[in-house]
Amino acid sequence: MPDTPAPSPLGLKPSFGFGDRLGLAAPGHYEACRQAAGPIRGIFAQQSIREMQRTRRSPEQVMAAATDTLNAQGFTGQWGADADHLKTEQDVDVTAAAGFTFFTIDPSDHVDGEADNYDAATLDDKFAAVRDQIRWLDQYQGKTLHVPDGPAIHFDDATVKRAAVKYGRAIVHTLKLAAYIDQVHQKLGRDYEIELSVDETPQPTTVAEHYIFADQCIKAGMKLVSLAPRYVGDFEKGIDFKGDLAQFEQSLAEHAAIADHLGPYKLSLHSGSDKLSIYPAFARITHGRFHVKTAGTSYLEALRVVARHEPDLFRRVIDFSRGRFDEDKATYHISADPDRVPVPAAVADPASLERMYLDENDGRQILHVTFGSVMTDDYLAAEVRRVLEAHPDTHKQVLAHHLGKHLELLRQGMMQSRDAHAADERQTWQTAAES
Repeated sequence: MPDTPAPSPLGLKPSFGFGDRLGLAAPGHYEACRQAAGPIRGIFAQQSIREMQRTRRSPEQVMAAATDTLNAQGFTGQWGADADHLKTEQDVDVTAAAGFTFFTIDPSDHVDGEADNYDAATLDDKFAAVRDQIRWLDQYQGKTLHVPDGPAIHFDDATVKRAAVKYGRAIVHTLKLAAYIDQVHQKLGRDYEIELSVDETPQPTTVAEHYIFADQCIKAGMKLVSLAPRYVGDFEKGIDFKGDLAQFEQSLAEHAAIADHLGPYKLSLHSGSDKLSIYPAFARITHGRFHVKTAGTSYLEALRVVARHEPDLFRRVIDFSRGRFDEDKATYHISADPDRVPVPAAVADPASLERMYLDENDGRQILHVTFGSVMTDDYLAAEVRRVLEAHPDTHKQVLAHHLGKHLELLRQGMMQSRDAHAADERQTWQTAAES
């Protein structure tokens, strides 16, 4: 049996990131892809530096968990490996050495998330503080740009200043880290690709901000394959999209037009777990040039295995997570309220407890955001791992079922896009024939 090839850049092919926080989910991830049998490429090794620290895993361990599973299945196709949420050169060093090929730059520490709320005087003060770092003002200021099949972008004074305040330092940091990624891979003699994450802001990314940030990256020669804007609506962890679907689709179409015009590059959906209501539109509007990133949902499905095989341990995990929730939620955008879901002692039926904490929003988010605390508690981490290792078939089954729903809805959206394109082609030929 031939060995599985090393991960490689996936280019513009549609891709799906399977975050594996425990190192045991790859069989289920592979099975979800196998059953879907579609064109979406799997990124089977994906973990952020922060998650590796929380779960006490190394980049080599993350890579080995995926590679060993794919080898065991005789997989010989193309796959990816995402070094997620990179912020420093050291982050690049350790993940590049382990063989990752997809590098997600996270410049959020350099983004001014309050920029949209500044009045004119405050904006001027903030702009003065960053102006010396900005080299691109004259490229946009006072101009109007018409994106083909997309928006007209008016780069008036206030728009450009706000973009500079919000993302100016982030652009500088991104280009510096991208240059370092290129330098490292020149020495390694390996190819790579870069994703840019600008989604971690309170307010949506405007079309002007998207254009400026991506345009600067591309002009600098960055290997930009994917960009994650902050879309309209709420993308909370572990639950479906909250917001106006029609407004989301309209905004997404504008971002997709910019990505087609400047790149093309893919649009990425971060906090992508469980956003089932928007997957068809996301795949359709991007014409299949998309990346979806998931992680926490696989951890929740691992807890479903615990709930079904050792309900007393599941109760203990819930009690522990409720105790950690107020502190752990600080770094997440969520709306869960523990008062809206009963404590385990008040629910006698194990199936009802599973439903309340793994199928309903409040319970899912309580468990989602406390994963790091659970995984760094020596007793609970060992016990959860013991149950998963004792019941690999259940683990594979629940992951394949849950993530298979994600992949199927994305596939449906891609088919809708192809059908619409074929209809447009037929209409073009018919019009030409009639004339």
